[in-house]
Amino acid sequence: MEQQPKALARISHIETGVERTAVATAGGEDLAVLAPAAAAALNLLSDAVRRGGADHDDIVQALKAAGVHEAFAGVFDAASERVMDAADDPYDFDVRLHADNLAGAAGDVRRAFHWL
Repeated sequence: MEQQPKALARISHIETGVERTAVATAGGEDLAVLAPAAAAALNLLSDAVRRGGADHDDIVQALKAAGVHEAFAGVFDAASERVMDAADDPYDFDVRLHADNLAGAAGDVRRAFHWL
């Protein structure tokens, strides 16, 4: 009788878009590797919940305890700050709107986890 493994998943390699296309843009190599890796990790968790291999409440609580929402919101906060730092005119409506939308997205992520 064959034993079923108890592990949810075993990751041996995450192929990034950079590896698939063998093209890297100057200054964007880190993002081209990190963003797909973060998405892949979260997709593994959603797969585990869908397959019934993990309790959804446990995963949500683990995500909250790990501060995933703060890390994700921090990405939007940092992007908002970079938009404003790079702005030639801090009073330019379009630039300000873009930065405010990014900051608003950070707040939305925090509020979404607050209600979970």
